[in-house]
Amino acid sequence: MGLVHVIAGIIISLGAFFLFVGSIGLIRLPDFYARAHAQGKADTLGVMLIIFGLLLTQGFSINSAKLLIIIAFVALTNPTATNALVRAAYRFRLIPWFKKDQNKKNKDQNLNKYKKEDD
Repeated sequence: MGLVHVIAGIIISLGAFFLFVGSIGLIRLPDFYARAHAQGKADTLGVMLIIFGLLLTQGFSINSAKLLIIIAFVALTNPTATNALVRAAYRFRLIPWFKKDQNKKNKDQNLNKYKKEDD
């Protein structure tokens, strides 16, 4: 095993760590918006690091060109998909989580705001 394979292993492990942290954030965070933010960022970075580690192990070949295309695809589509999901939730009027004191007040304000628009 050469130095390149050791560095690739470290980068792949770092990518797996980011995916793991993102999945913990998916479980622990309180609302959809925070979960989507954490998962979108962690998934994008984790997958890109894993693919970059694979790119280092491949060397210069046609496979490395394909891996570069996949990195570009993930870098463009994952944040776009996360934005589309969050925007759909916002348009569906999914109320963000606030601290317990503010949650009822903000929920009532949002309901009154939408009620006035419908009348």
